[in-house]
Amino acid sequence: MHDLVEDNPLQATANPHSRRVDGDPRPAVAVLIPCYNEEVAIGAVVSQFRAALPDAAIFVYDNNSRDGTAARAAAAGAVVRPAPLQGKGNVVRLMFADIEADIYVLVDGDGTYDAAAAPAMVAALSNGRLDMVNGARISEEQAAYRPGHRLGNQVLTGLVRSAFGSGFRDMLSGYRVFSRRFVKSFPAASHGFEIETELTVHALQMRLPACEVETTYFTRPGGSVSKLNTVRDGLRILRMIGLLLREERPLHCFGAVAALSWIAALGLGARVALEYFRTGLVPHFPTLIVSVALGTIGLVSLACGLILDSLARGRLEQRRFAYLAASPSAR
Repeated sequence: MHDLVEDNPLQATANPHSRRVDGDPRPAVAVLIPCYNEEVAIGAVVSQFRAALPDAAIFVYDNNSRDGTAARAAAAGAVVRPAPLQGKGNVVRLMFADIEADIYVLVDGDGTYDAAAAPAMVAALSNGRLDMVNGARISEEQAAYRPGHRLGNQVLTGLVRSAFGSGFRDMLSGYRVFSRRFVKSFPAASHGFEIETELTVHALQMRLPACEVETTYFTRPGGSVSKLNTVRDGLRILRMIGLLLREERPLHCFGAVAALSWIAALGLGARVALEYFRTGLVPHFPTLIVSVALGTIGLVSLACGLILDSLARGRLEQRRFAYLAASPSAR
């Protein structure tokens, strides 16, 4: 595989116009394709994006594929690099760190996304001075976007909308366009398919200008197998939402724990208090102890939330500095 790898990100492509030159106002566009066992589809994907974005550099990061993914991608004209740490999130983190460009197009290598939509998405980002354009999937083919996946996406997207504010209707889309500032300020803590959730929350938390455009979603080509496990990856995404809520909105998270603790404490303590005022006795002493303990837990939770909220604001500020430090995309 390593003999297929090129070293210079925007110079080592088959397209001589993939790199900006002095006086050329066009932004350098990089198409990033994370891949794992996509031998059937990857050649067509690379060819379609070369046709749609002829001035873009196309990178395929091969995530330990056991088939001919790397060879097919290289034959189609992509720059192929190995990504040894397994998981889509790990691959995207490596891509974002390695590649220098003004505009980044991130797309899965399974042939389900419409390359013809890429120029409009890039134009929307550039003309609108945005930091992210999300490709919202639309499909009439049941095999392409199964009802279970559609429902799961709606539920998880609704949870993120409730926790982090209004945002996108297809949070789990694997087709997005980013500015350089977005990419270079993105923390990238995810390991697997949770990466889409983290990308969405980053845009919402940083209050970055973004939009969503509809893109056609196709059925996988014959012989191609999905790597997504509905239950396992759905639980991982749900866990990521919880972790992001704790990390990004700790006051909301720990404040809710405090509120529930106090409600339970009042419910238990009221019974003891009423009995005391009526008889002057405390016959349910264990209940009183539990009530006081719950009230104390509520106070500790609120204190933790306030402290962690200050730390979260500090981390957000650091990301903001990283965002401002990255040179903006050419407009």
